[in-house]
Amino acid sequence: MADFVLFADTACDIAPEMLKAWQVECFDLTYMFTDDCVVHTEKDSTIKEFYDQMRSGRVAKTAAVNPDQVRAAFEKALSEGHDVCYLAFDSALSTTYQSSLMIGREMQEKYPERKVAVLDSLCASAGYGLLLSFVKDLRDEGKTLDEIVEYVENNRGKICHWFTVDDLVYLKRGGRVSAAVALIGGVLDIKPVLHVDNEGRLIKVGQVRGRKSSVHALAQHMADTWEGGRVYISNGDCMKDVETLKHAIEQKCGAQVEVVTSVGSVIGAHSGPGTLALFFVGKAR
Repeated sequence: MADFVLFADTACDIAPEMLKAWQVECFDLTYMFTDDCVVHTEKDSTIKEFYDQMRSGRVAKTAAVNPDQVRAAFEKALSEGHDVCYLAFDSALSTTYQSSLMIGREMQEKYPERKVAVLDSLCASAGYGLLLSFVKDLRDEGKTLDEIVEYVENNRGKICHWFTVDDLVYLKRGGRVSAAVALIGGVLDIKPVLHVDNEGRLIKVGQVRGRKSSVHALAQHMADTWEGGRVYISNGDCMKDVETLKHAIEQKCGAQVEVVTSVGSVIGAHSGPGTLALFFVGKAR
């Protein structure tokens, strides 16, 4: 195994036990509800409890990774003689990458004999987790840190992210749709179809009427661009829709889903309960 410590953060939406099995160190991104401003991590409640709070009307706000946590973890690894590789949450959706990059440069100056790579995944949720799985495999194959940096830069743009949400009110709060669109969408049962573009931005690319149609739209986008290989799904407490999506992609693509995970608080605070997302390697995003 290559002699570096691999870091990620909780925006990858990979379960802690899986990250432990992968030997990936994980930084916590935090959230708070605006009515009490108590800082939480995902360890403080179950994902269902988090979404039930949102369903009750509470508004969650998220924060980037704590720089002190990053600095301490980097320092520990470097002082013990290891290099550092941090595959970070999408820079278009969080300041986590930018702040960690500055810390990485600081640590590189302090430990010039070591290598520090802070990489922008340009990915979110289990799309970020999917890219992380490939990086983990390369590490286990003995690839060098330089080879992994090159791989991420050349392949992150092939990780396709397709999302839909059940209620537009949460996207309205984040400025993704207007109040009028959210109101009309609720009345007419309009569901958006979104993806993450090449710059890592969450973009609305279409809309359909009804939840079932939106689920099948995700599967169709996969059928149009999938290049084979791993398929991940993440969901905001909507496992029944996960089963519908799994069946649809099996019918359209002959594909089996490797990982089903939860949309955590980092993404879920903005997309809400009922978020359903599909991730795979495609010809292009």
